[in-house]
Amino acid sequence: MSSGAVAVQGSDLWARAFAALYDPLLWLGERAGMAARRRNLLGRARGRTVELGSGTGLNLEYYPDGLDELILTEPEAAMRTRLARRLHRSRRRARVLDASAEQLPFADGTVDTVVSTLVLCTVDDPDPVLREIERVLRPGGQLLFLEHVRSESPRLAHWQDRLAGPWRRFAEGCHCNRATLELIRASGLELEDVQEASWRGEPPIVRPLIQGMATKVVSD
Repeated sequence: MSSGAVAVQGSDLWARAFAALYDPLLWLGERAGMAARRRNLLGRARGRTVELGSGTGLNLEYYPDGLDELILTEPEAAMRTRLARRLHRSRRRARVLDASAEQLPFADGTVDTVVSTLVLCTVDDPDPVLREIERVLRPGGQLLFLEHVRSESPRLAHWQDRLAGPWRRFAEGCHCNRATLELIRASGLELEDVQEASWRGEPPIVRPLIQGMATKVVSD
């Protein structure tokens, strides 16, 4: 089990502040239903599981026992420090890795489950990330995702577009108007059991949610 402090060198002042504010900012949304969605989604993890952008570790308590391996990746040093502390307190067996979603340090076809919660909105370009996910998954492996997305309401989508720049600067790169479901659909992964929901307790521009699973197609 990984534990101990992780240096925050490489994090700028706002990144460190945002890491400290992250859990309080999400507290109401977690109580209003997001925690239950995490529990429902992560209960489906199996085998060797890799989580992208684990942040402060809000998913940690919801993973099932008996996973072959749990690897928590987080490229931001300030977040990784808090993640390591939460992991140490939880006494769950897992590894914390300094790795970006665009360059995962795993061989082709060696992962059973990839987890992405509120991550595909934050990367500069989701296409390379989705290609990496497809690369590391075994045939039949699964991507479990819980993401906020561009609204289907023209009025709310308009405000997402208007506020995208300020929100991205505030929320450390988060694109509140990204059409993530369409990107997953175009990636070659096979979508299954997609549900739409609302992230109650959070600003309207990030309330539209999708939750579900996509699998890597087994070749003939």
